[in-house]
Amino acid sequence: MASQKNRKTTSYFGLCTTYHDPALAVVDERGSVLFAEASERYLQYKRGLNCTPDSLARVSELIEDYCPDSSKFVIARNWSKRRPWYEMMWWLCGYYYPSGLSSKRHLKLSTFLPKYQLLHMMASQKHSMAAGGLNLVRMIRESRPDAEIEVVDFNHHLCHAAMACYSSQFDSAGCVIIDSFGDRGSSAFYNYRRGRIERISEISGIESLGFYYMRLTELCGFSWLKGEEWKVMGLAAYGQREEQIVDVLQQMLVVNGLAFQQSKTAIVQGFEHLQQLLGNKQVNKADMAHSGQYFFETVMLQLLRNFSEQIDSRNLVLGGGCLLNSSLNGKIIDNTPFNQIHIPSAPGDDGTALGAAWLAYRNDHDSQVNQRHTLSPYLGSRIKPKTLDNLLQFGDQSIIHHYPDSIAGQTATLLAKGALVGWMQNRAEFGPRALGNRSILADPRDPGMRDKINCRVKFREEFRPFAPSILHDYGPVFFENYQESPYMERTLRFKQDVQDKVPAVVHVDGTGRLQTVKQEWNPQFYALIEAFRQITGIPMILNTSFNVMSKPIVHSVEDAVSVFYTSGLDVLVIGDYLLVKPDLDNE
Repeated sequence: MASQKNRKTTSYFGLCTTYHDPALAVVDERGSVLFAEASERYLQYKRGLNCTPDSLARVSELIEDYCPDSSKFVIARNWSKRRPWYEMMWWLCGYYYPSGLSSKRHLKLSTFLPKYQLLHMMASQKHSMAAGGLNLVRMIRESRPDAEIEVVDFNHHLCHAAMACYSSQFDSAGCVIIDSFGDRGSSAFYNYRRGRIERISEISGIESLGFYYMRLTELCGFSWLKGEEWKVMGLAAYGQREEQIVDVLQQMLVVNGLAFQQSKTAIVQGFEHLQQLLGNKQVNKADMAHSGQYFFETVMLQLLRNFSEQIDSRNLVLGGGCLLNSSLNGKIIDNTPFNQIHIPSAPGDDGTALGAAWLAYRNDHDSQVNQRHTLSPYLGSRIKPKTLDNLLQFGDQSIIHHYPDSIAGQTATLLAKGALVGWMQNRAEFGPRALGNRSILADPRDPGMRDKINCRVKFREEFRPFAPSILHDYGPVFFENYQESPYMERTLRFKQDVQDKVPAVVHVDGTGRLQTVKQEWNPQFYALIEAFRQITGIPMILNTSFNVMSKPIVHSVEDAVSVFYTSGLDVLVIGDYLLVKPDLDNE
């Protein structure tokens, strides 16, 4: 963790100061990632809305753990200091304060979002940017009064691009960033070659595919503010394409080269019409989700095909919140000229913390940051030994077992018997997916397992699917046109003849958002799935995030124990220790 040499070094702190999904990353003077984590994990507050990435209680520990010898700190933030003219205008008009936000003067839609929502977003963003780094500077001064501190700001979409490009294995690639908004617009296009990222084009107006999907989320009855775009994708599989919906959407936004053309009139009238269709029960929300997802994929794939004509590389790296859409991601290779794609473990705004840190490093070093291997997503917090010791000392010893040499085999046996397992190992994942270190695991062979987990543990909607984590060597056996998916970032179609073998992880449309598992990426998780394969013949397990609905993935031992004892989990595994509830332990 800490350097053993008694020498002075430079540490690079990257901060995501976006009003949602704040995050913090630490990079050393060699460009290696020491730490990266979304603040929601530590705060246990979903999305960390309007919270700073550098909480006072947190940063002192991070400085001590990861920068014990540093005499210089570079703090890199993920938004440009110079702001667009319209942000200043709205601030001068008072719209960034409660009295201005409540004004009746801005009810008309200016884009896919109602203007009051857009202004609230901009106001929150302004305050978040102003506060980002204040706590970190104070605590550096507290512990290192003589340290040099430098603060640098980078373009938001460039931070996304750095995260995507530098975490890839490619020496050259095209890079596309699509989200709701950045410093000057919603999207940007880059050429990446030998560590250098050069912008080709950007969408600099109010046109935004991210805003579109946010509005679609609300239309389907969910909240984009709570990050419920996931639910649209899950619900879409239960619907069918309604051409009357698609026709309305096509009037709102069209692709023109590497840009969008957007009609305000069509947006206002179109969403009113779509709301009427739902209200009159002429269409249902599942059909709305399916048709809206279809339109999103059509626009994105056309945009990527247009981009492919402007670059030589057939490698593609992607970032931005819109690339959390796993249904789209699984279709890119089959529907564009690109041969390989890379989407990082944290393509959303939390990932820009690491992108900013890497950009700051590149400012000081001409050496290439590119990892040249799959970047480990296990960059977050470790299990604290003291907290685990407290559990062992004060917990119910009769149901705590220690298996230092056989935890994978013991857990696999319980999974094969139908147990619901909370699994907590080593370092937490960076990004929104549980990738085998903060996971709830189950047997994918049981057709009733999905309902069992939703009712007993997750307490969420029945239409939402669960993911298969599969050993890489068996990927082609179970999936059509198998692609490696190290971060659970793409959805692929199961082969017809294997679907009845693992019904708990096959969505209603025959797909699964898979995680590829290799021994070199995660030895303990690999060993668990391999042990399960030896028992059952099935080289995959059901994997979902270790949380309950509306809460972040567990951060600490205390969080894990809380979920264990307030839900229907049967088993909790923390490191080599296995906790079993009394009813199961007596079987």
